[in-house]
Amino acid sequence: MCRSSKTVSGFSTRAIHFGYEPMDHEGALTPPLHLTSTFAFETAEAGGEMFAGERQGYIYSRISNPTLDLLERRVADLEGAEAALATASGMGAITSALWTLVAPGDEIIVDKTLYGCTFSYMRHGLAKFGITVTHVDLTDPANLEAAIGPNTRVVYFETPANPNMRLVDIAAIARIARAAGAATVVDNTYATPLLTRPIELGADIVVHSATKYLGGHGDLVAGMVAGSAEMITNIRTTGMKDMTGAVMAPFNAMLILRGLKTLALRMERHCQSAQRVAEALQRHPAVAAVYYPGLPGFAQHDLARRQMTGGFGGMIAFELTGGYAAGLSMMNRLQLIRRAVSLGDAESLIQHPASMTHSTYTQEEREEHGISEGLVRLSVGLEDCDDILADIFQALPDSSAKAA
Repeated sequence: MCRSSKTVSGFSTRAIHFGYEPMDHEGALTPPLHLTSTFAFETAEAGGEMFAGERQGYIYSRISNPTLDLLERRVADLEGAEAALATASGMGAITSALWTLVAPGDEIIVDKTLYGCTFSYMRHGLAKFGITVTHVDLTDPANLEAAIGPNTRVVYFETPANPNMRLVDIAAIARIARAAGAATVVDNTYATPLLTRPIELGADIVVHSATKYLGGHGDLVAGMVAGSAEMITNIRTTGMKDMTGAVMAPFNAMLILRGLKTLALRMERHCQSAQRVAEALQRHPAVAAVYYPGLPGFAQHDLARRQMTGGFGGMIAFELTGGYAAGLSMMNRLQLIRRAVSLGDAESLIQHPASMTHSTYTQEEREEHGISEGLVRLSVGLEDCDDILADIFQALPDSSAKAA
């Protein structure tokens, strides 16, 4: 543990400094990278005490590592959580948490819209082991009150949801879940702790694909879980150590620590550009619908203003009047924006959920869960916004409308 006890309050200050004192590490301004699989014990007795949980220390990097430890403490601080756990991927974060929380006979209530691989894990993974997965429209808390029961152990959702940007009222859902004895788990990947802090709103656990905004540069795959110290210890020693083995590499932890230093700056730019792009798309005659929380016409704009206190994010979903074929044609004409999955990179990325990230749903399931065949998902990057808009407008079927 570092000796720093300086009081810092600003988000960016904590993202840069929290948990690390250079003078504890030979004055190194950048935290050391600990590339080791195992750790030596001063004595055999000390090793035994660490294995028994009677002494703090590092045993093996599948359980903990000094580089990961710093990242975990920093993310926990930014999320307003007691503790955090670094994992090898976002799916590693989700699966490690849920394998710890549920057992055969339990129920998980999930929102109607989930990331494709999360949907597949729930529907085709957990369900095989005697766990009931119930999809409920959580945009209306009354639906949860009607559905929750004595076997419900977890209520799980994304907000904003991938890919259609639906929002869930975290505070309202968490109150209902807690009263029923269920844990609320929120995927905060789209919002990041800068924009929304679910634990402060009553959630029990937050998960992230750190591949996205936390890393921010498209050069790593990683995940994070944040929650109470007791819960994170259980997920570390059960879900991650023994069940998934989804351990983050120290090098990736170093890259995410680097990414956190610019998270606030990057998110400010992502939000500003996305707002401008969403407004411009909304005015274009070839665009049938735009889904972005920052638009006054967005169905849940009032909730977004209450819950997304740091901004409305860098993700946009939209549909063209020509549907599926028009969407694919537009994407193929783009020259600057890259056709690629993932999000939160410096580069603007665009993809077609029905045939890509959400192809694990059947067409009927996509219709049921609010993912239309013509929906396009855009991750607005850090390029000059004028250039992003120019590329979009030259690719749209009717180029007569001008970017603003």
